[in-house]
Amino acid sequence: MDVITDRLAHGEKYFPLHPGFQKAFGFLGQSNLPQLAPGRYEIEGDRLFCILHEGQGLGRSQVKLEAHRKYIDLQYVISGTDEMGWKPVASCTLIDKPYDSEKDIVLFGDPPENWIHVPKGFFVLFFPDHAHAALGGTGSIRRAIVKIAVE
Repeated sequence: MDVITDRLAHGEKYFPLHPGFQKAFGFLGQSNLPQLAPGRYEIEGDRLFCILHEGQGLGRSQVKLEAHRKYIDLQYVISGTDEMGWKPVASCTLIDKPYDSEKDIVLFGDPPENWIHVPKGFFVLFFPDHAHAALGGTGSIRRAIVKIAVE
């Protein structure tokens, strides 16, 4: 499946793609999301949760590609503007750190092939076959990363 990017307001059209998407987009649509403190928020235990992150963008040259096997990443920009890079996992050849099953992550040394401009109010869906790198933008970025179990 291709990477999907869209406005949060259009999230419901993606509900049929996965049974967890309705709750994931529902969490992101709550009115108090911008006021929540950074940290982890349980939605359905380890099957569906959100990590709120706030920090400075690193710029395109400083970010590393990562991929997950157990989770789909729904990355939503709450404020600021991010640049998110990606490349198909099947095209990645430089493994920086092998797959860690406890943390569900593999890190790659390959540069992203594609970049997505992600302003406030937009999201990107990264599936397990997408190596991705967030925080390629600059300035202050506040984002929510909803982790949705594949199975």
